[in-house]
Amino acid sequence: MFDVAIIGAGPAGASAGIFTAKAGKDVVMFDSGKSITAKAWVENHYGLTKGIEGPELLSEGQKQAIRHGAKLVEHQVSDIEESSDGFIIHSGDDSYEAEHVIFATGMSVKLAEQLGLPVTEGTEPRVAKVIEVNEKGQTAKNKMWAAGTVAGVSVHTIITSGDGARVAVNLLSELNGERYVDHDMLK
Repeated sequence: MFDVAIIGAGPAGASAGIFTAKAGKDVVMFDSGKSITAKAWVENHYGLTKGIEGPELLSEGQKQAIRHGAKLVEHQVSDIEESSDGFIIHSGDDSYEAEHVIFATGMSVKLAEQLGLPVTEGTEPRVAKVIEVNEKGQTAKNKMWAAGTVAGVSVHTIITSGDGARVAVNLLSELNGERYVDHDMLK
């Protein structure tokens, strides 16, 4: 069983994957290949000395999460079931069990609606609906979280990636029973 399943591996999902995997959790990320970032040219990211094409940004974020131990499944999630221990995620011909789920599905609330999660109108241009979350990124269902655009934050990749990190830190804090902090130091 995975500790965390992340539905979506764009900026929010991969960022959540980086933090949770780096913290030693067993993490699986699902990438449907439908991120709007794949069509982007990005010049407004902190730390970039030049612009970056969206597909390269997506690839680099996913590789970073994988380097820290996350597993990447390149299939769309078709269904999520609740189980006694957490959730069963169906993707392609396979099923995966996880204790926690983070929705990072960009502009799609389809899976969330299938599970009966409350959604509301989006405020960003072209974002029709978002999943209702509390200040930590938790949804109405226990052990289900949402990050990035699907959780109502701005579509800008730097903001959604930061929100993925924020939600991951809150989830890790809950799992660990104390505030989680990840600060690497120069040697």
